[in-house]
This record gives sequence, C-alpha cells and structure tokens, in this order.
Amino acid sequence: MRYISTRGQAAVLDFKDATLAGLAPDGGLYVPEAWPVLGAAEIEKLSGLSFAETAARILAPFVAGSLTPVELNDLCERAWGRFSHPAVTPIVQLDPRHYLLELFHGPTLAFKDVALQFLGLLFERFLASGDRHLTIVGATSGDTGSAAIEALADRSHVDIFMLHPRGRVSEVQRRQMTTVSAPNVHNIAIDGDFDTAQALVKAMFNDASFSARFNLAAVNSINWARLAAQVVYYFYAAVRLGAPHREVAFSVPTGNFGDVYAGYVAKKMGLPIARLIVATNVNDILHRALAKGDYSAWAVTPTTAPSMDIQVSSNFERLLFDLHGRDSMLLRRDMLTFEADRRLSLPEGMRELAAADFASARIDQASMGDAMRWAHGCGQIIDPHTAVGLAAARASDLPRTIPIVSLATAHPAKFGDAVATALGVEAELPTRIAGLKDKEERCVTLPATFDALSAHIGAYARRRQAVPAL
Repeated sequence: MRYISTRGQAAVLDFKDATLAGLAPDGGLYVPEAWPVLGAAEIEKLSGLSFAETAARILAPFVAGSLTPVELNDLCERAWGRFSHPAVTPIVQLDPRHYLLELFHGPTLAFKDVALQFLGLLFERFLASGDRHLTIVGATSGDTGSAAIEALADRSHVDIFMLHPRGRVSEVQRRQMTTVSAPNVHNIAIDGDFDTAQALVKAMFNDASFSARFNLAAVNSINWARLAAQVVYYFYAAVRLGAPHREVAFSVPTGNFGDVYAGYVAKKMGLPIARLIVATNVNDILHRALAKGDYSAWAVTPTTAPSMDIQVSSNFERLLFDLHGRDSMLLRRDMLTFEADRRLSLPEGMRELAAADFASARIDQASMGDAMRWAHGCGQIIDPHTAVGLAAARASDLPRTIPIVSLATAHPAKFGDAVATALGVEAELPTRIAGLKDKEERCVTLPATFDALSAHIGAYARRRQAVPAL
C-alpha cells in the first residue's frame, strides 16, 4: 500500500514511513493511493470473529509491505488485550432502532484508546531496529492526550509533548495526562483554545528545520495509522447488526472529523453504511459546511462537551480531497485560502457529493441534556459527547428500518459534573483510575506562541529531565 499527500507535493510513502511521519512535509495529510475494497462475501466472513481478528483482516491491505501477517496478528492481539470488556467495543441496544457502540473500555476510558494502543505498538515495532528517536508533539481537546500518553509512556525512542487548552478540559481528562510521571512525558497547558494549540503543532511540523532537528511525529488523527485502526469498529459493529445483508447508519460526535472520517473509509471499503451523521455541538463548522457550504471558523464557544469545542477540523481536508476528485492542486488552493482567510465556500456540487455519505446536525445544550435523560430512561448513563451523537440520531429522517448506532466516545465519569447536572446522579469512576485525584500533577503553562513552545521542546526533547509540578 502506498500513501500520498492530499496536497500532492510530498514523496509517496509506505505504511511504515507514513506512520512515522504523521503530517506530510507539504502540509498535507497522507491517504491511501487507492481504497481497498472488501466484497460482500469477505465482509460476511467477519461474523463471529473477535475484535482483534477483525482488525487483522481490515488492516491487512493498509499495512501491506510494512508488516507481515504474523506481525500484524501479534500487534492486534496485544493492542486490545488491556480492554476491560471482552468484546473491546460492545454494542448496547437502547430501543428497537437505536444502539450505542461503547468505545470507552480502554485504559483511559475514551475512544482514542482503540487506535492509540495500536499506534503505540507500531511506533515501538518500527523504531526497535535502529537508533531513530521520535519527538511526538500533539494537541488535545481532552481525550487524545491521555490516550496517547498512556500508549507511549516509558517507551524507548519516543518523547511526547502534549498541549491542552488551559481550563478547557475536564478535571479527569487533565489529571489523566498530568499525573503520569514517566520521564518521556511532557504536558503543556497553553493560554488559548484547542484550535490555537492545533495551529501551533501544525506550525512546528511545517517548519522544516525544526521538524527535522527533533524528528517530529504525530499521534493526533492527522496520523493515518490512527484513523485506520478506527475503521475496525465500524466493521465490527455493522457485521453484528446484519451487514453485509443489512444497511446500518452511524451517528458520530464530531470535532476534528477523524472518527467520522474512519466511517467514511469503511464505507469506501464496501461496508453498507446508509449514512454517517456528523453530530456537532454549537461549535458547528462541520454542520454549516455540509448543510450550507459555509466552512468558516468562528470563535470557539466552551461547552460541557469540551472535546468537540473545535472550529478547525483537520481531517476535513481528507474528505475535501476526495470531493475534489483527488485533485491535489485544487485541494491545495482551497486549503491555502482557508488558512489565510479562515473561511471557505463549498459549491453545491461538492455538497451533493458529500450528501451521498453524510448528514449533519447541530445539537445545543438543551438537546444534549434531553438525550442524556432519554438514555437514562433506557437504563444507560452517557457522557455529553455521546449525547450529542444520540440527539442527532434521534432527529434523523432515515427510514425506521435502518438501525442507527451512536458512538459512545467516553465513559460518563470523565464528565461527572455534566452528568450530575443533567441527571442528578453520579457516574462513578472505574476502580482502575479511582485514585486519580490523589496523584501529583506535572505540567507547565506556556503562552500560545511558537517561540515559547519550541524553546520548551528544545530544552526537554531527547532528555530525561523532570518538569515542574503544578
């Protein structure tokens, strides 16, 4: 499998090199040169397989040339062996039509664990045979940071610097990052929102001398390997609900567009997905883009679903690339326009192409609370992000014969205050992280400037020094 940049000015890479690179040097994102397709008979054979076995089948074409089948099987078994549920991503039925896909049974209680446990092992495997050292620099709106840190803490050949917007993640999310004492983990709180943090990270990758000096790599969903791993649970869920002989829809709480894009990849591979519902909160740039063609970044509004408080969705570039017929020149023109003006207009033809795969909905705070209470009436406590997806699913105009799976992206205890406000009940933390509040936090706070961040990374990268306690 060969990987190309959406902007067309970077070398073609194999899976290994695309994984280690993350962002392409031309500022684009890596995508497969062509989509692998599974026929109905191949999808039918996934029935009854474990999650790890399903993953090995789905990921095989993406890793071809970089991992042998034996190596891939081994990584899949190891990646999801620490999850607390034997199904890894179990399905829960709410009523005759609505289902939850629980993606929070990993070590940090969020859907990011599904991909990042695999990505951590990939880094370990690809770096084991040499003296290459990676500096991971990432931005998180909440869950990516803790999942990446959990996957990479204490691993050889890797330092990780994770930025989060100060005061804009939940206490549990923050502590899951800042209480990790591994010497290769560096937490940075910046004075700004997630979009600011993400822009700083992208600027570092786009600075050729800085990127080369520290051998930067990515764990955010700009990294193709992470998206590929997320494709697996769409197949795993759909097959259990009747695919390939039955269409299934998915409603996805969406901020950076990575998770729902993985569903798009699954559909491109042949999975019969009737529709992918892009569920946004009031930070609704993606809903405006898909519904009205208005891809313009407004100010971020803080909400009780902080992981979705995003106005610049990095992975949307990958979809735009396909909507442009994979014309990298047109895509590059549009992205340069957006980066300069923070706005872009999607013509009607592109919106019509997107509508074949996607619907969208904007869910406000009141509707989110209603969805949490409805789920509670069905016997389930859900977090605010999952509630956004469920609210959009319940508002869908799809035929009632099509089951809709809402992605449950985080354990409700990660957002205990929001759950208590909506339901008047407490969501208890699982015992494996119950002592989180008693641990010392380690983090630095920096201004949201390239100079401040690059100086800090320059001081600590490739070293094993302590950072100040909070």
